[in-house]
Amino acid sequence: MCGIVGYVGRREAQPILFSCLRRLEYRGYDSCGIAILGSKIRIFKDKKPIGKLEQEVPRVEGRIGIGHTRWATHGKPSRENAHPHLDCTGRIAVVHNGIISNSQKLREELSSRGHIFLSETDTEVIAHLVEEHFKGSLLKAVERALEKVRGSYAIAIISEGCEEMVVARRESPLVIGVGEGEFLASSDVPGILEYADRVIYLEDGDVGLLTGEEIRVFNQGERIEREILKVPWTLEEAEKGGFEHFMLKEIHEQPRVLSLTLSEYISSVEPSLEVDLKGRDFSEALLLGCGTSYHACLIGRFFFERMAGIPTRVELASEFGSRELFPRNTLAVALTQSGETADTLRAMRKAREQGLRTLAITNVVGSSITRVANEVFYTRAGPEIGVAATKSFLAQLLNLYLLALHFGEPDPGALRRYTEVLRDLPGAVERVLEREDLLAQYGRFISGYGDAFFVARGINYPVALEGALKLKEISYIHAEGYPAGELKHGPFALLTKNTPVIGVLSRDEAHNLVLSNLKEIKARESPLIALVPEEDREGEKYADHVIRIPELDPLLSPFVNVVALQLLAYHAARERKCPIDHPRNLAKSVTVE
Repeated sequence: MCGIVGYVGRREAQPILFSCLRRLEYRGYDSCGIAILGSKIRIFKDKKPIGKLEQEVPRVEGRIGIGHTRWATHGKPSRENAHPHLDCTGRIAVVHNGIISNSQKLREELSSRGHIFLSETDTEVIAHLVEEHFKGSLLKAVERALEKVRGSYAIAIISEGCEEMVVARRESPLVIGVGEGEFLASSDVPGILEYADRVIYLEDGDVGLLTGEEIRVFNQGERIEREILKVPWTLEEAEKGGFEHFMLKEIHEQPRVLSLTLSEYISSVEPSLEVDLKGRDFSEALLLGCGTSYHACLIGRFFFERMAGIPTRVELASEFGSRELFPRNTLAVALTQSGETADTLRAMRKAREQGLRTLAITNVVGSSITRVANEVFYTRAGPEIGVAATKSFLAQLLNLYLLALHFGEPDPGALRRYTEVLRDLPGAVERVLEREDLLAQYGRFISGYGDAFFVARGINYPVALEGALKLKEISYIHAEGYPAGELKHGPFALLTKNTPVIGVLSRDEAHNLVLSNLKEIKARESPLIALVPEEDREGEKYADHVIRIPELDPLLSPFVNVVALQLLAYHAARERKCPIDHPRNLAKSVTVE
């Protein structure tokens, strides 16, 4: 969602703030702004791209500043609603990510005491509250103000007359970069990685006071120490590396991600799984996720049930809580790339309240989910900048497969067989990437239509869902993922010569059924593209176009099929000249419910 940056230190703040904001563009935004503290606070903000605002802003001296990219929640996108926001005196400036749930009540109370508001945002009440409580100490004023605030927030605040910055968080991410004689604040590590590779992850309730010399962290008024962690990524990993878009770079990074994960968790000497997690002390599993992570959960259910014999249910994290009947001896596994997805965090907390054992699969060390779950199993995807998840999806699938191996406790012979097929994964994905020119051709073909269907059965049905999600979120083509056998129960009414269908085949128990469904589709004269295993000659009899995919064990077929669909969506969006890394109305990390 919104992006926050802050700087206090020995250098001029303005160029650093803009540089950090540019690295947070992937989170999505509709307006942006900065505030620089020199002899007084000067604010520059508008409803425009960061690069354009940067060109228009005059050079302003000051070694303390805050910046923001806004994704509208309270009030339409406009200059007035853009952050930073000031109090009545113009001496206190704040940037905020999250939602203040009692903002209307606070606004009415403050207005009755003479405060005048200039925006429609919930954020502005924070600046006014801080001003009311300011008695010379910005830290104390912020602490007092936050006592009245309900909801979620990550904030950074500066004030004239104070050579410092105060930050705080509750249910929204905020990370502090630790440099030499300087500190930075950001919603996410990539925002500050150019300037600091050591970070402190603030926890819920933390309030931090930053100067050029030190950071002091308090929680409920008590001074506490938070661990300084080394970022496990390099700045180069957060760059495009010669690719046109981050999404394309991250698609091409997938073989490396798989190889790194396999080398970390599977011994290359004697096949053995090196996963530092508790054993199987539960009778069933519950998998939780949102969006792409939810689709990974749907595939993970096949791994858990077929490889480990574990009865498994899958729930949308955003819907979790509407049902209460979960046995106490259930393992709840939550998937979130960022570790900050608000719906998933809420679901994890709910699972713990019900007494379930909880395990998180996440890509970010120190993220909020790591403090909510009993155990954590990290993916090794590296920074993912593109809003549309790609490499993190494959990393989640591999972690779920390894979990199923861990809980299944296979004998040495079975473990050897499983690990042997896993070793083929990176090479198979690489072979899909080598067919990008063909996939680009079909992506351009699909780009001319307004609607599309993706169909499959069994373990590849979630792949159809993911393919449809990728197409609609970056190309804006309406797309639906459907079980192939369900088309005849209603959606056939939508099939015409102008409705392309992408069918996904695997040589598993559903193979012949999917072939029958493809015949039915062709009878409706819809353009049909089929993804088929390399040696499968049946699919080409019914499809207009065939894309051959490296053949793997059917249980692993989603790994290669989804990469083909990622490229299909990417090239459709590229042909339509869509902003692939910044799709409209979307954010990388969804930190509000």
